[in-house]
Amino acid sequence: MYKLKTQAEWIAQAKAVLPAGGFGNFDPEVIIAKGEGSHVWDEDGNKYIDYLIGSGPMLLGHGHPEVLEAVYEQLPKGMTFFANNSQGIALADAICQAVACCQQTRFVTSGGEADMYAIRLARAFTGKTKILKFEGGYHGMSAEAQMSLAPAKAVNFPHAVPDSAGIPTSVAEQMLIAPFNDLDAVASLLAEHDDIAAIIVEPLQRIIPPQPGFLAGLRALCDKHQALLIFDEVVTGFRLAYGGAQEHYGVTPDICTLGKIIGGGFPLAAVGASEDIMRHFDKAIVGADQWLMQLGTLSGNPVASVAGLKTMEILRREGSYQQLRRFGKSLQDMQVSALTKAGIAHQLCGDETLFDIFFTDVPCLDYRSANHKRPDQAAAYQAALRQHGVLKPPSKLYPSLALTDQDLEHTSHAVDKAVDAVVSLG
Repeated sequence: MYKLKTQAEWIAQAKAVLPAGGFGNFDPEVIIAKGEGSHVWDEDGNKYIDYLIGSGPMLLGHGHPEVLEAVYEQLPKGMTFFANNSQGIALADAICQAVACCQQTRFVTSGGEADMYAIRLARAFTGKTKILKFEGGYHGMSAEAQMSLAPAKAVNFPHAVPDSAGIPTSVAEQMLIAPFNDLDAVASLLAEHDDIAAIIVEPLQRIIPPQPGFLAGLRALCDKHQALLIFDEVVTGFRLAYGGAQEHYGVTPDICTLGKIIGGGFPLAAVGASEDIMRHFDKAIVGADQWLMQLGTLSGNPVASVAGLKTMEILRREGSYQQLRRFGKSLQDMQVSALTKAGIAHQLCGDETLFDIFFTDVPCLDYRSANHKRPDQAAAYQAALRQHGVLKPPSKLYPSLALTDQDLEHTSHAVDKAVDAVVSLG
């Protein structure tokens, strides 16, 4: 149907039919043609080592043969049913066995949708209305989530700033904003407001690690003030550890959201909690007034479910997470070493399974400190990496299990060239 061949032609067509020329996600000037293992190719045939990996889902790499086999086996049996199916039930069981806070799960299609339902579920369970979130925390595209996600101007806490047009001012009145890693600020807000239903937090906020005791402190404060603790594990679930951030940090929330990896590259996400909390999805138990209505055409999709089940099976194999962390540590070390040798101020921020470099000399503890003091250096570094065959988001680097030692060698060479580009700025 389409005779377009070059990347430039596809970019021009995208600008004609898509707002801002893209899907609203990654750089619209990159048109991906295919992915295989640890690599992707653009429409001009340029090959990149892929550290974007679909913004996290492709932890095993692109086209893992065992995942493909499971998908091919399911396809002729049916692609979606809008009804219970054994594959979705099996995936729910596997999640409940793996994730500490999950006795039951409910499937949705996207992580943002899961976060929206988690907030609504906390309100239904507690009967309270306000939600406390952290400045810079990403929880999808709902009105609540779009409060103080990326405010351009610093305002006094706990005032919420909408990041999108079209959000009523009444939404801001139900949101309280605190700085990440500041337990005192959270304690003060909980003491002042007795109508907080929940705290929602990314255990690893974007790439900012929690300070020792922070997550445990949130758990204790929620218990003290009868609020629920929601872990947004859409990114960290099955990445930081098989049991997610809950396992890695040793703190169990009341509710968690999952996505990305549990769909094996297909659209699927979930919200999970105890039976007591999840009963609000069952009208027969809680009644019409307490019932949380939820449905979705593709929820529990069997193709996504088999891809997720096979991905989780592979991750359970001995050595998977040690290998992922070995790759991540190597990628961290090569960048820190090259930047330090060149005398460039920088901060490594994140976990071995998900991290990036900030061009600053200030420790990165929250949204206001985790930024580039030299954005020109960050831009030059990013551009040089891509020029030398490394594709990554501007603010994250996702290692995958598809990486090879040859990929690491290539990346190290690209890092050296990127550091040279930064040095040339002066």
